[in-house]
Amino acid sequence: MKSPALLFFTVVCPAALACCLMAANSLHAQPSGRIQWWGPTNERIRAIYERGELRGNRFDAEWLSDSSGFVVRERNSDSGETQRAVYDVVSGNRKSRPDAEQATPQRDSKTSLDGRYTLQYQGRDVVVREVHTGKTETLLRCDEERDSMFRSLGWSPDGRRVVFVDHDETDVRLRSVLKPTDPSYPNVDQHRFARVGEKISKLRVGVVDVDTHEIQWLPIESPEEGFYLGQVEWAGNSREVLVETMSRFRDTRTFLLVDIDAGTVTQIFHETNDAWAVGSQEKNSGLLWVRSGNAFIVISEQDGWRHAFLYDRKGEQLAVLTPGDYDIVDRGQVDEANGWFYFYASPENATQKFLYYVPLDGNGDLTPVSPRDQPGTHDYVFSPDVKWAFHTYSTFDTPPVTDLVELPSHRTIRMLEDNADLLATSRQWIAQPTEFLQLEIEDGVSFDAWLMKPNDFDPSKKYPVFIYVYGEPYAQTVLDEWGAAQSHFHRVVADMGYLVVSIDNRGTPAPKGAAWRRSIFGSLGPLSTDDQVVSLDYSNCQRQLFHLDGWGERSRSSQRPMVLVEPYRGPWHGRALARLHCVSR
Repeated sequence: MKSPALLFFTVVCPAALACCLMAANSLHAQPSGRIQWWGPTNERIRAIYERGELRGNRFDAEWLSDSSGFVVRERNSDSGETQRAVYDVVSGNRKSRPDAEQATPQRDSKTSLDGRYTLQYQGRDVVVREVHTGKTETLLRCDEERDSMFRSLGWSPDGRRVVFVDHDETDVRLRSVLKPTDPSYPNVDQHRFARVGEKISKLRVGVVDVDTHEIQWLPIESPEEGFYLGQVEWAGNSREVLVETMSRFRDTRTFLLVDIDAGTVTQIFHETNDAWAVGSQEKNSGLLWVRSGNAFIVISEQDGWRHAFLYDRKGEQLAVLTPGDYDIVDRGQVDEANGWFYFYASPENATQKFLYYVPLDGNGDLTPVSPRDQPGTHDYVFSPDVKWAFHTYSTFDTPPVTDLVELPSHRTIRMLEDNADLLATSRQWIAQPTEFLQLEIEDGVSFDAWLMKPNDFDPSKKYPVFIYVYGEPYAQTVLDEWGAAQSHFHRVVADMGYLVVSIDNRGTPAPKGAAWRRSIFGSLGPLSTDDQVVSLDYSNCQRQLFHLDGWGERSRSSQRPMVLVEPYRGPWHGRALARLHCVSR
């Protein structure tokens, strides 16, 4: 066998894939027979990507505005048509009364508060439609000579005005992109694409009067290099608009209150940071109004961790709601009636996610809500009054289940989706549980990792290693959640006779502090690559990771091949098969 090589390739790159196919002649998994693996593997890949057999059923429902129940769309067994069914939250009974069928779901942002009008797109224009009569009228008309569109539409509470963002891409250069048609004579699409340092979209925020159609542009400073917008909405009344701005380099974030009638702009929050992380932008963006709009909660990493801060409407900091050396993974919901702020965190394990709450006055410790005997990932869809939630729980090896729970006790009211068929299928696919590991390396730094073994794993044998790498600031691969990191595909690889490994290096958006996430700022690639190499080469890590004697002091001197692979995200199972062919030859 030839000395192994570390192969970097992306399946969307034909040249790289061709190189992989040629180089992979030196790779031999266990077992190495090609005929034996191709048929069953082909069927498993089709089950994943074509038939979606491992996705499971999602419980998809919409809470009623009064939290008394929820709306589920069901298929009528006789007619085959989809119809709305309303279920009572307490009893679980389906409501059959005529008024129940008219129960009001939560209002969307395109419908006025009184329910009289709704906004719709007609091409690039925006029209307002009167719900009862169906009459429509053009409210915002695009300039035909500009490549622009209207976004972030929002009704004022009194239903008289609509706030919007004019997003103009005219000056952003076009980029040619090949369409996946005939490879011999491919078609080409043109997309707007702003490379680093070139012009980005021009943004401006306006308010349009529904009766007169008069537009008032907000007096927000627009620097020459451009800027970005986050949250844009009415600030709890029909006079003020909240606008979140971010600098072109995303090192400055500001919240502004714009008084439409007075034409004044007031800054209520401002922060700067020399290093930003892509994975933090969406998590931190926006604020939550509390105390009848007299205060707000903002997520910031200003103290080195992602925390929730309480400010008054004038911009004075009142409290740190979530103090401590841990990160908020994501925000949850505000329960003002009980004085609680719900949020997701996992102080002890960066691969998992649990629900917690803290007092809104900042005078209390975090309280866990998710059951501690259910390690993994918890997600919630809260009722408007935050007394109930659809709770979905899964692990890397266990399919999701959804139940209705009462908050904050987390008492289960009833099971909503148990995915029993998928659970049975998963037990056939997963005979060897995935191992989650902590790789301790120099300087007190540790990396999260997982290891998959073939279902017929024999500890007396030596196995080649398939390494799945992302390692950049947008996403983690080491997450204890069903379907994370292309796990179903990687189980197919493992059962072909490989140890499959993934490691989250520094710079991934893990809840390990701002310094961890921002460590790659200004030099994307070198640190993450070094961390991957150290994780695999460091002899102590190898013993932790593979639990195999005789693995070899350094991967470059080992006679067992390793394949280092970038993420596969395409839906087409043929690409997955090509990638498997590359690995198995």
